[in-house]
Amino acid sequence: MNSLISRPKSVIPACDFTSLPKLGEIVEGTKEVAGIGGYKIGSILGLTWGLRQVTHVIRELTSLPIIYDHQKGGTDIPQLGSEFASVLRHAQVDAAILFPFGGRITEQDWIKALQDQEIHVIVGGEMTQGEFFAKNDGYIADDAPLRMFDVAIKEGVRDFVVPGNKPEAVEGYRIYFERMLPNETVTLYAPGFITQGGDISETGKAAGDNWHAIVGTALYTQPDVESIRAKAIELTAQL
Repeated sequence: MNSLISRPKSVIPACDFTSLPKLGEIVEGTKEVAGIGGYKIGSILGLTWGLRQVTHVIRELTSLPIIYDHQKGGTDIPQLGSEFASVLRHAQVDAAILFPFGGRITEQDWIKALQDQEIHVIVGGEMTQGEFFAKNDGYIADDAPLRMFDVAIKEGVRDFVVPGNKPEAVEGYRIYFERMLPNETVTLYAPGFITQGGDISETGKAAGDNWHAIVGTALYTQPDVESIRAKAIELTAQL
């Protein structure tokens, strides 16, 4: 499987806001910073402007990969996976993040649908908030992420989202993937930094040699392009 991002470690700006001008500033300020691996666009931006218009803004400035995070894709009925994949292909998205809380069949069908459209699949299982697992008064079964990852591995997925503000969990997932896929490269993607308490350097030690930090607020709250560029340089230096 080809790698989505050419470098083993990078920072991926998370564009979770509604402003197209701000999107242009983020890309302009980061596109030439060594260590920027791609751009994650979220449902808020996509729903506000439409995915094609959003990806057009990015493609006018860079060819770096575009990752779409539906927040959370892969939870609906199996049949909608092909429609979802078709929309993303039409919008020229390179990769999609799934959190397949809808069960095994939905996960399998959505992964296959995206793969059929040649869209890179990234699967997550544990989110960054503290009240997530049943043991912490959340709604998700404690073993759900590993069950989701087991299915994803069987479907050929080698890219996974882990909670960057929980380094102990990141290390546990890395060890799990090393055990399950001892002769293959697995790439981790981690959100949850700065405002959610995660530290890029600390999580990097837990994540290993192939991982990407997803960072949003620290970049898009900067007032202008030069400030965005300076912050991106600061963040990538922590890898």
